[in-house]
Amino acid sequence: MLEILGSGLVSLWLEMAGVQIKPLDALDALAWQSSPGLVIAPDPNPAGANTVQEYLKGLITSKLVAQNLTQSQGIWMQSGPMLMANHQGTTPLPAASLTKIATSLAAFKTWGPNHQFETLIGTTGSVVNGVLQGDLVIVGGGDPMFVWEEAIALGNTLNKMGIKQVKGNLIISGSFAMNFQRHPVLAAQFLKQAMNSATWTRPANYIHSIMPKGTPKPQVVISGGIKITAQANPPQNLLVRHLSLPLKQIIKEMNVYSNNEIAEMLAESVGGATVVKSQAARLARVPEAEIQLINGSGLGQENRISPRAACAMLMALQREAAANQLTLADLFPVSGFDNRGTLHSRHMPNGTVMKTGTLRDVSALAGVLPTRDRGLVWFTIINRGYNVSGFRTGQDQLLQNLVKQLQVVPEVPAALTPHSGIKVLPELGATSRNEILVRS
Repeated sequence: MLEILGSGLVSLWLEMAGVQIKPLDALDALAWQSSPGLVIAPDPNPAGANTVQEYLKGLITSKLVAQNLTQSQGIWMQSGPMLMANHQGTTPLPAASLTKIATSLAAFKTWGPNHQFETLIGTTGSVVNGVLQGDLVIVGGGDPMFVWEEAIALGNTLNKMGIKQVKGNLIISGSFAMNFQRHPVLAAQFLKQAMNSATWTRPANYIHSIMPKGTPKPQVVISGGIKITAQANPPQNLLVRHLSLPLKQIIKEMNVYSNNEIAEMLAESVGGATVVKSQAARLARVPEAEIQLINGSGLGQENRISPRAACAMLMALQREAAANQLTLADLFPVSGFDNRGTLHSRHMPNGTVMKTGTLRDVSALAGVLPTRDRGLVWFTIINRGYNVSGFRTGQDQLLQNLVKQLQVVPEVPAALTPHSGIKVLPELGATSRNEILVRS
């Protein structure tokens, strides 16, 4: 270990990880140092190990965990090539929504950060005096964030094209969901309502009230019923091509709110849970046995991930993000920058990038936090037991105690700073993502 420290490699790594991201060639050269499968040696500073041991003892004294059940708790903590703490770290445990880390990694690698899912809108007829003489056909392309704002904007685009009424049916085909409702009939009912403001109820009215001032209320009356077809063939007469938010924003929103439906649609887009598992393990450089998945969301005890693998996947996502001039903070919530979703009411050190996971008897937390003495510290905590609230409080306290030992950084490093800044929300309902293909 002394030879490694003296070589300057760890010094370079600490500078890169704790202060700023070096150029991509330096990241590539040091990528092997960021894999839990290739830990060089234990950390000579016992602060991490001691803090974790005190934490485990505290679980027992506070009666969150029975003394004979500490082996059901999993912890892995690492700073670059140095292992700081390991308790059941390579054992796959029910990880709940930590599964979404694997889904994020597979989707990001497959599609790239700027990919946009395409929804096609067409017709079987023609437009005469503002009336579409035929069916309105929706061909879904797997957009997991087609919500009220997007549908309202689509209705306004159809109005702009001169369409105010549809004589035929609303036909849904392909992979289409709305408001995170994946059942095609229910999704179609949402869409039909959203495009006709005369039928709005409280949810649609509220969403419209928080959209940019002056957003019109659409008036597209669909006279016919709803039909679902398995065929996803584009209609003969295309009207509009709707593009989703960029994937990087979809991943961020999924992780901020731990949204299961987004996760399932992203997993399906890359080929399902089996593909997510194998791709994530390969990119994270851990054995596939440490990532066992039945879906992309984490619902179900059968989704099991080792604490080491969760850290490894986050490290892999950091490398992939850096290669695209992004940071991990562009994909996950960050303490001090986000106060929405799963970060609400949590008390983590400033600059902590994190992902939570919760089931009836699981409380999990994985992420990375900046410290003065150890640069970026990667961590995973998987608790088993039924006092989820108590576990969350303990997890936050563990991180706070760790930072006390390793000292606070003077400012959040660039590696953990989102490019979008503080409280910048995705631009839902932007008409610029509706491309008009024909003029009526």
